[in-house]
Amino acid sequence: MTFRLSTQGPFSLAEAARFQMSFPAFRGTPLAFPADGTWSTVGVRVTDDLTGHVVANPGGLSETDISGQVARILSLDVDGRGFPTIGERDEVVGDLQRRFPGLRPVLFASAYEAAAWALLTHRISRTQGAALRRRIAEELGDPVDFDGEVVYAFPPPERLAGLAPMPGMFIRKVENLRALGEAAAAGDLDIDLLRAMTVDEAMAHLKKLPGIGPFSAELILIRGVGVVDLFPRETPRLHQIMGELYDLGPEPAPAQLESIASAWRPYRGWVSFLFRNAGS
Repeated sequence: MTFRLSTQGPFSLAEAARFQMSFPAFRGTPLAFPADGTWSTVGVRVTDDLTGHVVANPGGLSETDISGQVARILSLDVDGRGFPTIGERDEVVGDLQRRFPGLRPVLFASAYEAAAWALLTHRISRTQGAALRRRIAEELGDPVDFDGEVVYAFPPPERLAGLAPMPGMFIRKVENLRALGEAAAAGDLDIDLLRAMTVDEAMAHLKKLPGIGPFSAELILIRGVGVVDLFPRETPRLHQIMGELYDLGPEPAPAQLESIASAWRPYRGWVSFLFRNAGS
């Protein structure tokens, strides 16, 4: 099965791939993931002409289902034609857009996977969290063969719900991951459910999950659900980078940052992603 992705506004697959290679949770461009809702493992490779080549689809999912999820992962389900205008009226943003031409947020495959990443990296480095994620995928996930390159998909929720304790992971983290698996299997992280909520409603809903606080809930909404116009209030590193690039000092006032970000509407989440990428 193959399908063609389309884009409204600037997009660079090369920049997306470059980000994936630099982000510990991904480490590569082939996409292997449990599909939203059915949680059947899917493997897709996207080529430069935005053709998606499906190499694994044991659940027999439709082209529409697979292409829709891949488009969301690459933020191609959003009309980005107005994004360049943000850089035209904000010189700092314009510099970032020229530095990372065509880069849109690269999302986790689902809100479920974004939540798992938030739990795995709690109070440890992203590199350590990526190592734990890789071990979980190799033990509980399905392997997908991309012409000799084997990539392990993150396990479906029902398998994560049975996660056994493993070296290097506190038992509370194991318990929180199990609870996440149960919640996702029950539909509590369904993408349509979360997208139908307001940001405040979704934040409150996500914070009911064990181990998920305000910072993690924002991460899930931006990098899992794909909320485009959300300025992260709980991300100190983003605020520090903004302070540096706007010459606001090391501890800029939150109200000052939100005032600057208001000019980024309706792409506050996308611009925030550029800032975080610049400072990673």
